[in-house]
Amino acid sequence: MTEREQQLKAFGRLLDIMDELREKCPWDRKQTLESLRHLTIEETYELGDAILDRNMPEIRKELGDLLLHIVFYSKIASESASFDIGQVIEGINEKLIHRHPHVFGDVVAESEDEVARNWEQLKLKEGKKSVLAGVPRSLPAMIKASRIQDKAASAGFDWDEPGQVLEKVQEELSELRAEMDANKQDKVESEFGDVLFSLINFSRFIKVDPESALERTNKKFIQRFKYLESEAEKNGQSLEEMTLEQMDVYWNRSKRLFG
Repeated sequence: MTEREQQLKAFGRLLDIMDELREKCPWDRKQTLESLRHLTIEETYELGDAILDRNMPEIRKELGDLLLHIVFYSKIASESASFDIGQVIEGINEKLIHRHPHVFGDVVAESEDEVARNWEQLKLKEGKKSVLAGVPRSLPAMIKASRIQDKAASAGFDWDEPGQVLEKVQEELSELRAEMDANKQDKVESEFGDVLFSLINFSRFIKVDPESALERTNKKFIQRFKYLESEAEKNGQSLEEMTLEQMDVYWNRSKRLFG
């Protein structure tokens, strides 16, 4: 049996298992598209954590969980004759072929940027009224800002070089400071949002994913802070009673240990 045959056999087995669970398991039988939604979001974030940790066994596990959800949604939809898993797969097959004329047709695209521009133009021809139409409303704000900027750039609305964007960041910081000095809280929030938006834009130019960068910093902070708590406890100290200078001793030690 070839590797592809083994893969198809494994996928077929998953479909058979899903059919049986939907028929015989009280929990699986009860689920709806709506009841699975929050679980799918949770699984997606768990996959994101595994990717940041570069934990390949965990990535494989979480991909399996997401694949199960795709099969589950398709099974539920098939029961009302809305669509089935075959139509889901054929839909993405046709979409990939249509959106990649430089691979499956005679269009020439020599760079990643050209591919992205072609992709957005094709979507507009398919009936999208704006290049921003494909950005989901429910995305977390940071990811949404990143996607908005990617799509605007693909339409040619972009800076020419990183230095210009960094100047924009500095300009927004100056405006934030001015509103803080004027003690205008409503303006402070607006300008703070502008600072974040410009920083996220700058991240594109330096090839950094802002969501991943911030989450790595979150993980780093948690590791260092837990070390601070642990070391303080070993020495019979309470964080609430320690000075910042005393905490810094452990904090700086954690930086040397964990980077």
